Amino acid sequence: MEELRTLLETCLNEELLHIVISGQKVMTDAIQKIKVRPLQGRGQLIFQAALWDGKKEFHKNYEEKEMISALLAWMSRDFKQMQLETTKETVTVLVSKKGKVTIRSKRCAQRREKADLRHNRTKQYLLQEGIPVPFLVKLGVMTPEGKVVRAKYDKFRQINRFLEFIEDVCPVLENGRELTVIDFGCGKSYLTFAVYYYLHEKKGYDLKIIGLDLKEDVIRNCNHLAEEFGYEKLHFQTGDIADYEGPDQVDLVITLHACDTATDYALAKAVRWNAKAILSVPCCQHELNGQIENEMLKPILKYGLLKERISALVTDGLRAELLEQAGYHVQVLEFIDMEHTPKNILLRAVWEDKKKTEKSGESLRGCMDFLHVQPTLAALLSDRPGMPSTSLYKEIGDR
Repeated sequence: MEELRTLLETCLNEELLHIVISGQKVMTDAIQKIKVRPLQGRGQLIFQAALWDGKKEFHKNYEEKEMISALLAWMSRDFKQMQLETTKETVTVLVSKKGKVTIRSKRCAQRREKADLRHNRTKQYLLQEGIPVPFLVKLGVMTPEGKVVRAKYDKFRQINRFLEFIEDVCPVLENGRELTVIDFGCGKSYLTFAVYYYLHEKKGYDLKIIGLDLKEDVIRNCNHLAEEFGYEKLHFQTGDIADYEGPDQVDLVITLHACDTATDYALAKAVRWNAKAILSVPCCQHELNGQIENEMLKPILKYGLLKERISALVTDGLRAELLEQAGYHVQVLEFIDMEHTPKNILLRAVWEDKKKTEKSGESLRGCMDFLHVQPTLAALLSDRPGMPSTSLYKEIGDR
């Protein structure tokens, strides 16, 4: 870590723009990402670390030596990747499982402006206001000058929030070969274009993205826009998720607001592809609302609204557990504030090849038995090792 210490001693000054630490060595629900920026505090330069645990962001201020010690501790113990941006260069730091440190530096073609050192400043998004992004201008989110249209500001925040989740899974996406990304139920494809722009144009990944949706006119328009922007490896197809075959290997599967069991088919396909990461925002979880039965819960389930909400939460909870059983580390996160959309749960699954026991599968089956439900995802994955049996619930599927 001495080489990293030397780098930090050189870079922790007013030339620093920010440092982002990501890629947990062991996926846990503890701190998942850390962002450090310089600040001016009481006449001296300090450094503020924003620690994100998947739900909330916590801030802590450090003096230079304290910050260096903290950064070294995080990289030696908890994280695999650090990206350091200064006015002159971009530095990537990778730490292997055996503790080997690799540092790569790339000089900037032009010197960048120094960071704003004020405490109270405008939030810095991955796609920044004031810098025109072609597809956002074309889709009416930005003006040609880069100003966000007021009526589209929630969409702008949503796009940036989703790109933060993309940034978080970057450590498991292999850089150096062509990656395949599939967006199931892409709709008007604001986020599909954003992912392509961010990963390919901004991060330099070699990738192709396929967007799938049922609406032919929407798909036709998306392909036209992709051609207009020169996005050669971004393609859109008309089709149903359940029937889609696709390529042999897929690295990242995105499914945003795919209605009801369409989400289950998308997740099942991701599992069979052994996708490195899955980002899913489920929608319209109706299936279990017609199945869920339990004598102890009858006093609650008699209220239609409560039954609907409980069924939706149970649906996504079981989806998360089934993905865990399939070998993924799964987190259930808030996608965006409830005030903007009630469909705000995001399932983030990262492949870890975790070996699950039959006991955990039986525990999951017991949960489904208790609630008298058979989720579609359980049936679709029932032939995989360790998965809970669904035979007890066949009569539900026959109704």
